[in-house]
Amino acid sequence: MTETSYRIQGDTGEWEVVIGLEVHAQVTSNAKLFSGAATEFGAEPNSQVSLIDAAMPGMLPTPNKECIRQAVRTGMALGAVINKYSRFDRKNYFYADLPQGYQISQLYHPIVGEGRIEISLDEKDPEAFTKEIGIERIHVEQDAGKLMHDQHPTRSYVDLNRAGVALMEIVSRPDMRSPAEAGAYVKKLRSILRYVGSCDGNMEEGSMRADVNVSVRKPGDEFGTRTETKNVNSVRFVMAAIEYEARRQVEVLESGGRIVQETRLFDPDRGETRSMRSKEDAHDYRYFPDPDLLPLVLDDAFLDACKASLPELPDAKRRRYESDLGLSAYNAAVLTADAETARWFEALLAESARVQAKGEQEVARPAANWLISDLYGALNRLGKELGESPVSPVQGAELLALVADGTISGPLAKQVFEIMLETGDSAPKIVEDRGLKQTSDTGAIEAVIAEVLAKNPGQLEQYRGGKEALFGFFVGQTMKAMGGKANPAVVNELLKKALAG
Repeated sequence: MTETSYRIQGDTGEWEVVIGLEVHAQVTSNAKLFSGAATEFGAEPNSQVSLIDAAMPGMLPTPNKECIRQAVRTGMALGAVINKYSRFDRKNYFYADLPQGYQISQLYHPIVGEGRIEISLDEKDPEAFTKEIGIERIHVEQDAGKLMHDQHPTRSYVDLNRAGVALMEIVSRPDMRSPAEAGAYVKKLRSILRYVGSCDGNMEEGSMRADVNVSVRKPGDEFGTRTETKNVNSVRFVMAAIEYEARRQVEVLESGGRIVQETRLFDPDRGETRSMRSKEDAHDYRYFPDPDLLPLVLDDAFLDACKASLPELPDAKRRRYESDLGLSAYNAAVLTADAETARWFEALLAESARVQAKGEQEVARPAANWLISDLYGALNRLGKELGESPVSPVQGAELLALVADGTISGPLAKQVFEIMLETGDSAPKIVEDRGLKQTSDTGAIEAVIAEVLAKNPGQLEQYRGGKEALFGFFVGQTMKAMGGKANPAVVNELLKKALAG
């Protein structure tokens, strides 16, 4: 493990930042935590509200088994302790978007205990910096509704669609020491949640958001007083909020002031935090066990089924890509950073192995290089995500097979790929229809080489006089004269003979 050297330079010397995150992740499930209401994003206001969500008299909550299962699977993926016994508590506070006047949560007996996440700050070399961030707990709770202040000049409206939505609150230990570490933590946690399938991780839709706890201290001192910046909804904003808040605290302390434990909001337009309210302690919420809900008791069969359902996780997959497929650390890290990318690559890999009748290890490097360089480059240019790719894994495998068997050259493959993006046609069809097959006809290539040498007598004399770097010039001229259709290996071989003569 390597520590970062991030410090804030104040008038009185260096300050260290201490960061902990409470990430709220919406559970992927068929309904809300205690009701059967739907949870579709973007639905009409108050169209997904059951009588339980609206806290109508006599309505009793019933835990959604799928929400519990997903929380347990998430805990297992984080190497955390799974508590066979857990209990729900009432957290009492009175907001207009909380119909019950309390939130059902877990304070004293959470469903998941201590775990950990390993982060890396260098994507190109994942082993260059790694650090373990502790997970303190994961508990499940219901979300509140949403107040809407921009619908009327003098009134606020309430949308209860989110009321009762199942959340996992994933609480880290205060182990992070820089905005970059916090950003890497959120990225890694989101990646794991997406692999597991317990949360879609769409921060822009509010299904994953972070409460950012920040304090500062002189290196080696006791922890300082922390502030909590609520509901930060992007990795970039998490890092910006930490940067601003840490510098603000240093300025306050160095000017003789003191930090007040409070809840703050982050303004992304101004890039700054501002005070929202004084920070409540647990006793302010008057927690007590929910009398309407029995404790959760998990048996071994349920836990075994949860464990058996887990997929290969990103760290294990990255190591396998390096050891079994021979990929570079950088390529393996890029391909496993996101579950969708890994699935796309594995579909491309399987199809490439089938089409070329080779083992996956033999086709892995060309497939990885093409996906990361060519496909990603094209998608960035088009402003599309991988899931919106105009080229499928099957079509990509067909293109790579034509390069592998010598039907087309690398430069021709790039031309064919651009046509695939525009038309949606397959690589074999494009090559056939447009006459783009690579030629290995030695007679035709020798004739072109003779013309190239005749047109460039000066360069030919320099090459034969010892300037061997000009070999690439002759290759380029030959390939250009043949429209990129000549087999590069054959060109190289025949050029060497012609230049030697």
